Order: sequence, then structure tokens, then C-alpha cells
Amino acid sequence: MTLPVQVTFHGLPTSPALFDYVQKKAEKLHRLHRRITRFRVAIEAPHKHQRIGGAFRVRIELGVPKEAIVVGRHGGDSQKDAYAAVDVAFDEAQRMLRDHNTRTRGH
Repeated sequence: MTLPVQVTFHGLPTSPALFDYVQKKAEKLHRLHRRITRFRVAIEAPHKHQRIGGAFRVRIELGVPKEAIVVGRHGGDSQKDAYAAVDVAFDEAQRMLRDHNTRTRGH
């Protein structure tokens, strides 16, 4: 069963390639933690006046039993590219899911 992922774009046009990239990252996270019940990703471009030197923002909201995990990543030179910002946010989400798994198992 594939988890439906809601992806929204703010300040940039909808990108099928970036959407597919997010879907693949989401599937990888879902394999890590099968009990994810909600998956939302928002990608925001830098404001027009900050376009030069601005960083993309990626917010990931995961619903897991008895908890919500929220990752909001922005800033930094590595995130001047939307794909790099997605990578950083999903790496953080993966770490947070592993921490959640450890806590719920009582380790």
C-alpha cells in the first residue's frame, strides 16, 4: 500500500520532477516506519526580494500513532537548491522517526 503524500509548492511553480523526487523520498521513509498515517510536504521558494542568496524551505509533517513529527528546514548554503533542501529535510525526518521508534520501543 502506498501512503498518499500531500505536496504543496509556495512561491514556485508546481514541478512534476520535484514532486516525483519527494514521492520517492516519502516512500523510503514509509518503509522505515510503516505506521505513518499522514504525510505532508510543503516546499517554499525564497521571497522574490531574497531570491539571490535566499534558501528554500521544506516543511514535513508526519502523523504517527500518538505523536506528530514536524520538520521545518530552511537557511544555509546547501539549501539554495530545492532538491538539496528536500534532501536535508528528509534526512532530519528520518532521524526523528528513528528516535521515535527507539522511544516507543522503550530502548
